[in-house]
Amino acid sequence: MQLYNFFRSGTSHRLRIALNLKGLDYDYVAVDLRTEEHLGTAFRALNPQGLVPALVHDELVLTQSPAIIEWLEERYPAPPLLPGNPEDRAKVRAMAALISCDIHPVNNRRILEYLRKTLGCDDAAVLAWCATWINAGFGALETLLAADKQRGAFCFGNTPTLADVCLIPQVESARRFNIDLTPFPNIVMTDKACAELKAFRRAAPAVQADAR
Repeated sequence: MQLYNFFRSGTSHRLRIALNLKGLDYDYVAVDLRTEEHLGTAFRALNPQGLVPALVHDELVLTQSPAIIEWLEERYPAPPLLPGNPEDRAKVRAMAALISCDIHPVNNRRILEYLRKTLGCDDAAVLAWCATWINAGFGALETLLAADKQRGAFCFGNTPTLADVCLIPQVESARRFNIDLTPFPNIVMTDKACAELKAFRRAAPAVQADAR
C-alpha cells in the first residue's frame, strides 16, 4: 500500500492511526500542502478532488478517509474498529461523524485559506472561527462521553474504535489552535489513553518524515 498524505493533515493523521491499529505496512508518500503539491497534475491524477489522503493498493485508488477506513475495516477486520452489534456501531459512527463531518471540514486548510485570502480575515478572526466550531463539537462529544457510564478508557469501551481514530487528530488540531481543553476532561483522558498506544504515537504529525 502507498499512503499519499501530509503530516499535519487531520484526515491523513486519522488514516495513519487506522493503518497502524490494523498492523498494516504502507509506504509513506508525502504530498506537501504548503507548496500546493496536492493541486498539481500528478496528484490530481490519483484524486481529482485534490485532497489528501489517497491510499493506493495494487490497482485500486481510494480517497476520502471515512470510506478508506470503512474499506480497511471490511478488508482487514481484525482488530475491529467498530463494536459487534448494530446499536453500538451506530453510537461509535455518530461520535466519529460529529468530528469528521461537523468539526473538521469547517476548520480544514482550504476553508481557512479562503477566510484569509478571499474574505480578508486576520489571524485573530481565523482562530476565533476555529475555536467556535471546535468548542461546539467538543462540548457535545464531552456530554456524550460523560453520559456513558459503561465507557472505559476510550470513546467507547476499553479498546480504540473509529471514534478515537477521528478524535485524536482533532485534539492535535485543537492544541495547534490554542484551544483550552480544560472544559473537556473526558476528551483529555481519552487522548492520554490513546497516547499510551504505539499505533497512535507512530501516527503523530511530529514524527512523520515530512514534519519540518
